[in-house]
Amino acid sequence: MYNRTHTCGDLNESFIDKEVSLNGWVNTARLHGKVVFVDLRDRYGKTQIVFDQNQFLDDFDTIKKLSSEDVISIKGVVKSRDEAAINPKMRTGEIEVVVAEFSLLNKAATLPFVLKDRDSSEEPLRLKYRYLELRFEELQKNLIIRHKTYQAVRGYLSDNDFLEVETPILMKSTPEGARDFLVPSRIHKGKFYALPQSPQIYKQILMISGYDRYFQIVKCFRDEDLRADRQPEFTQIDIEMSFIDEEIIFTFMENLTRHVFRSVKNLDLPDHFPKMTYADAMERYGSDKPDTRYGMELINFKPFSDKSDFNAFSDVDSVKAIIVNEGAKYSRKIIERLTEDAKKNGSKGLAWMKLQDGSFSGGISKFFVDDLQSEIIKNLQIKNEDLLLIIGDKKNIVLKVLGKLRTIVASIEELYDKDDFKPLWVTEFPMFDYDSNENRYVAMHHPFTAPRDSDVNKLDKDPSSALSRGYDLTMNGHEIAGGSIRIHSPEIQEKVFSLLGLSQKEAVEKFGFLVEALRYGAPPHGGIAFGFDRLVMLLAGTDNIRDVIAFPKTTSATSLMDESPSRVDLNQLRDLGLKIEDN
Repeated sequence: MYNRTHTCGDLNESFIDKEVSLNGWVNTARLHGKVVFVDLRDRYGKTQIVFDQNQFLDDFDTIKKLSSEDVISIKGVVKSRDEAAINPKMRTGEIEVVVAEFSLLNKAATLPFVLKDRDSSEEPLRLKYRYLELRFEELQKNLIIRHKTYQAVRGYLSDNDFLEVETPILMKSTPEGARDFLVPSRIHKGKFYALPQSPQIYKQILMISGYDRYFQIVKCFRDEDLRADRQPEFTQIDIEMSFIDEEIIFTFMENLTRHVFRSVKNLDLPDHFPKMTYADAMERYGSDKPDTRYGMELINFKPFSDKSDFNAFSDVDSVKAIIVNEGAKYSRKIIERLTEDAKKNGSKGLAWMKLQDGSFSGGISKFFVDDLQSEIIKNLQIKNEDLLLIIGDKKNIVLKVLGKLRTIVASIEELYDKDDFKPLWVTEFPMFDYDSNENRYVAMHHPFTAPRDSDVNKLDKDPSSALSRGYDLTMNGHEIAGGSIRIHSPEIQEKVFSLLGLSQKEAVEKFGFLVEALRYGAPPHGGIAFGFDRLVMLLAGTDNIRDVIAFPKTTSATSLMDESPSRVDLNQLRDLGLKIEDN
């Protein structure tokens, strides 16, 4: 092997007639008579190298047998390409290296899929051979973006007096929300650690300890059902501050987000991010993370449906609609697809009408008399060739279903620009949601979120109406960060635990150390956690979180490359005092 003097992305016309050494992988090899052209690749780029039988004195038969992904090392002289051979798509496209010396470092086996086209193979096969998939330029760019995001975050927070502190990976199990990943103790048989779902409690204790500005880029673990933008292990930017309120946190986090987008994408975000209450977001967009790059807001349709002869909507809590501009072109097949999507999200069906030639047709239009149709057209400002999609049901179902349909239609109609980024703060989340299955309240954010000062009394009188000091930073339909002002009063914290159905004994067992810490001079504090993987996903312009993680899991939480999770030796189980029971 020759010691590398340059990378495959370095060379240009300023290096003409200079001797260089390159190492890398054969991207392509082309035989033209007595000349072999090879595009040599490393993570920095590609360079065309040339083996000329008349000049290359070594074994030319070996050169003719070079194939994709062989690892080679070469020494040669940089030359200008013929004008007709210049490749403007390559950074090094104006030059080539005429090879004088060559070393084959490793011969590649026959590839399981073609590396020139990522879409030529199914994702499971690519994940099995992830080390090959990671050679794709697209994924290399994504991991570079991930690296740059790390550095931008660390730089900004360090420059603003945030202290990076590592918190434990083995901690106490405090299940409240997603399921914990449990780690059995060998020394203390029958007892378990948990992998952290977040460093939440530790960072609050750091505030009590006097470390007023903390951050950590940390691995977290949640044993929950997966989606395209979720993984069982994920990375978050964890931040906590003392002696602050929401506006101070918003200012710092907006500055951080702007700094990241400027550093990584050379893009300027707005000077101030807009805010919207949770209630407003749900009513207008059917989502607590609305994509505000386009309109198509939810419309109250009940005043009109109540006047119609459509009996299916006569006894429902809520009727809302969205207007699809020029949606009258939708075929029956597309409408059936939208109907199936509505049903998957809890609706009994999907009502619709098309406005054509000044009146509604199709769907449920026959239940609306002419005068009522005119009233709808005028009041909702519906235009010819528009489509109305209507859902009537319980309010929560209506909002959820129409919110989902809104995003599906936006995708069909290509209503947004992928390079447009619209940040939005969503505030004033309810303190609690009611879980009818468990017959109890659950925390909307988490159990340590403070109520609004004006809503503290509602904890005794009407907990369901209490609003919190929780907030999310959303962007383009994704939650990229979530946080809150925390409870720093031990009395209020105990009251919230009680409302969540925890007995005093359970509260002490799970969170007693935190409540005790709150009694020793806890300052007002709050924070936020950015979903780092999701943030990088947005920066990279992909909609699959696995594209920005080096070694991701599948949606069934498995690693196809190393076949984890896997069974372990019985002796390992015995050491831990465990036994696998067959079902």
